[in-house]
Amino acid sequence: MPNYGQRLRHARWALAVFMAPILMLFITFTVVYLIRRGLVSFDASSDTYIRTWIALRLPWPILVANTIVLLLSSVTIDLARRAITREAALAPVKSIPGVSLGDERSIPWLSITTILGLLFLAGQLLAWGKLSTSGFHLLGGTSSSFVYILTAMHGIHLAGGILALAFANIAAALDRPVESRRILVDITAWYWHFMTGLWIYILVLFTFAAQ
Repeated sequence: MPNYGQRLRHARWALAVFMAPILMLFITFTVVYLIRRGLVSFDASSDTYIRTWIALRLPWPILVANTIVLLLSSVTIDLARRAITREAALAPVKSIPGVSLGDERSIPWLSITTILGLLFLAGQLLAWGKLSTSGFHLLGGTSSSFVYILTAMHGIHLAGGILALAFANIAAALDRPVESRRILVDITAWYWHFMTGLWIYILVLFTFAAQ
């Protein structure tokens, strides 16, 4: 019989190794972001040093709404992880002839999380549109460029999580073995929590450094 517990541990270690360079990438951009923000240039006309960093007017209502959506999705995917773990634990009991646990109502937490993830990405596009109409474009200056780059990188990595959710939904629809589905959901859930924490980090960075 496959050792699913060992496979799960190996998958979690692989996820940690995969997330390490992502974290280092965002830390590197943070350092460059903060250094660039503090740079000054010499203005010959006034014979003084001036800051060239342009303060941004971020669309905070949209960003806060996106944050709430992402936090809710983090809750729903953890509920999906708990549900699949319980299902895997009860699978041996259900396989006993003559044993019935009754009809349990199943809430599609994975599908709900997928919808919330797509809603977050749509909100990010809306935030970009708001920035653009306010005069802050991708190539409009260093400060706005960093905002676009950081949020775009996060969105791309979150889209990877949505793709994993799609695979998990397909596996459930095809009635794949519960232990295999448990590993996929567990790894996706921890990755999703990482993306949520990373987004909170980006927001804190914008709060203290985007002004």
